[in-house]
Amino acid sequence: MAVTIIYADKAVSMKSAQALGDDLWVLTSELQAATGWELKPQGLCRDERCVTIPAARRDQFLRAGDMVNLAALARQLGQPVVRDDPHAIWFFGESADVRRNTLASLKAPDFTLPDIDGNPHSLSDYRGSKVLLLSWASW
Repeated sequence: MAVTIIYADKAVSMKSAQALGDDLWVLTSELQAATGWELKPQGLCRDERCVTIPAARRDQFLRAGDMVNLAALARQLGQPVVRDDPHAIWFFGESADVRRNTLASLKAPDFTLPDIDGNPHSLSDYRGSKVLLLSWASW
């Protein structure tokens, strides 16, 4: 059964991924396309950030030289992981550090919603202007 990985708001279905308990093993050759992370000599890297694989825990991160445990990386980064075993879906959230820095910046994340006529509006369209957001729920 294929595993769906949702990482950084990108969903990828991977037939070669293996979910074993709390661990999710992904082929190193498919890791970058799914998550942006890649295995380098200095560790697991994404853009300019590299995470060193602790020597004492190398077997928790790497298997047979061609598999990486994405869940172990998430635990190392403090990322929350939610999985739905019956549907083989794994979601990786932002780490507490990233969320804290985002909140401290006081910048709202960009989003797009339709108005009452169905025309889409993005928050970024109003950058530099004052914006009042109203929310409503029927319940």
